[in-house]
Amino acid sequence: MQASLRAQCGMKSVAQRCTRQQYKDDPVSARSSAYSRYAIIAISVLLGLTGCSEPPTTQLEAVKSSGKLVVLTRNGPTSYYEGPDGPTGPEYDMLKSFADSLKVRLELVVPEHPSDILPMLATNQAHMASGMLVTDARKRSARFSAPYQEIHLQVVYRLGTEAPRDLRGLVGRELEIPRASSTADQLLASKHQYPELKWTESDSYSAEDLLRMVWKGLLEITIADSNTVSIARQIYPELRVAFSLDEPLARAWAFPPAADDSLYNLAERHLAKLKSSRTLARLVERYYGPAQGFDYVNLTVYQARIRERLPQYQGLFQEYGNNYGLDWRLLAAVGYQESFWDPSAVSPTGVRGLMMLTNTTAEQLGVNDRVDVAQSISGGARYLRSLVDRLPASISGRDRLWLALAAYNVGIYHVEDARIITESRGRNPDRWDDVKQSLPLLSQSKWFKKTRYGYARGLEAVRFVTRVRTYYDVLVKLDQQRQVQTNLRVFSLQAPAI
Repeated sequence: MQASLRAQCGMKSVAQRCTRQQYKDDPVSARSSAYSRYAIIAISVLLGLTGCSEPPTTQLEAVKSSGKLVVLTRNGPTSYYEGPDGPTGPEYDMLKSFADSLKVRLELVVPEHPSDILPMLATNQAHMASGMLVTDARKRSARFSAPYQEIHLQVVYRLGTEAPRDLRGLVGRELEIPRASSTADQLLASKHQYPELKWTESDSYSAEDLLRMVWKGLLEITIADSNTVSIARQIYPELRVAFSLDEPLARAWAFPPAADDSLYNLAERHLAKLKSSRTLARLVERYYGPAQGFDYVNLTVYQARIRERLPQYQGLFQEYGNNYGLDWRLLAAVGYQESFWDPSAVSPTGVRGLMMLTNTTAEQLGVNDRVDVAQSISGGARYLRSLVDRLPASISGRDRLWLALAAYNVGIYHVEDARIITESRGRNPDRWDDVKQSLPLLSQSKWFKKTRYGYARGLEAVRFVTRVRTYYDVLVKLDQQRQVQTNLRVFSLQAPAI
């Protein structure tokens, strides 16, 4: 998306628009700022330069005549970002489905500063904005859809520093938040009760940047929405939530205040459909599910072992992941859950090795030495691949992966029993969210007596999948961070002297 905007505007490279000092001081923000400048300049191309002798009479007609839905959004894990397979993120998925329903192309515009979103929307520089937290102040400058999620604003500090208990405890502390954020509105409303309360509003740092600064000890306290905090704590487990500010805030789509109802009404109906079909619930579970199982001690140890142990085996995970069409990071996550990346691990039930293969499974896979790292990882990859392939064709996407992981733990026949129970309860047997509610029933006699394969410790399979997803999610985010830093080093080397 950003590349296409640069091509349309004929602008210089990112390296030429950002100074060496910007990259040195804060490379992530510098790169984000440089890319965002292009998006703002390109709005004239997206909206202002499409000549039309008879202008559309409604906003919906404007969208359809241009063939694109232009949306202002943020770049980050809770909205939209570039994943290994292209654009992704909870807001992106929702917006893409809306654009598809309109049979138009989705065009995302990321302003230089998130505080620019509502002013740009108010002056009709986009058709709508996504992922906005609704406050009384914001209602005066935008029209909001029905809410689709509730968010808490959380006060965050670092483990080992003094935890504030309430707003009074923030007086005299170093507090920084993004400029013109919903947090600023909340703090301003509290000034009459705590007149000595002070904070800094930054144009340079996003909520994710400020959380990272708190983790590094460069900032005492920040305030961010609960979704952003939960994801950040997977990477920075020393972050702590002190308390939440007042009542939860609603997240919604925003539209220009003076716009007609044509696009707004369709958006309302689309959001209602996402809720009633449970598509929205599945999106929330997909993007935030792994973060909900936060365990500080577990993730702290995991981070240490990523540094100390994973480099010894990463090449093998990559080799066999590539051989069998699996993400190497998913294989590595399974290996960590099974053995903590210990090739000599042995369980009380006799499974052993880095991927903890049973003797029967090892024999079926031709694995002669389960404690041999290469054989173990190769065997684990082949076994997981076979489970993915054996599941019914009706199961697709991530649901297929999560159900295969459950089968890796409890066996594919028990998973099939759980799918039958799921269907008998009126739920979807092809959805992990539904099947995971049925798996624990396999340990209850009134349920397992009705199944073909009988008793199973289904709750353990649910926990296995949850933990593997958490470990996988952390590896993906760390990999993305490394890629960003690599790109920034390349940009910095190419930047001309200023």
